[in-house]
Amino acid sequence: MSNHKTFRALADPTRREILDLLRHGEITAGALAEKFDMTKPAMSHHFGVLKDADLITSRREGQQIWYGLNTTVVQDLIAWAMRLTEDRKKSRGK
Repeated sequence: MSNHKTFRALADPTRREILDLLRHGEITAGALAEKFDMTKPAMSHHFGVLKDADLITSRREGQQIWYGLNTTVVQDLIAWAMRLTEDRKKSRGK
């Protein structure tokens, strides 16, 4: 997991919303794009940043691209954040 790429991806509210939508399962690029008021190039940019951070997967099925959460990386990120929180609590004596 590249922390720099991951944090860059998570810094944007639109990308966080995309991840939230994907937590229910795979969704086509078109269905995701319908939920946002932005151009196709802007949506493609967000998908690219999320893919570069390895937070989402994609697969082509005919003319459609399906996106899904890369649960392995998301689980690693959650585990890292939990360890960070635990370390902070220990250092404060709680």
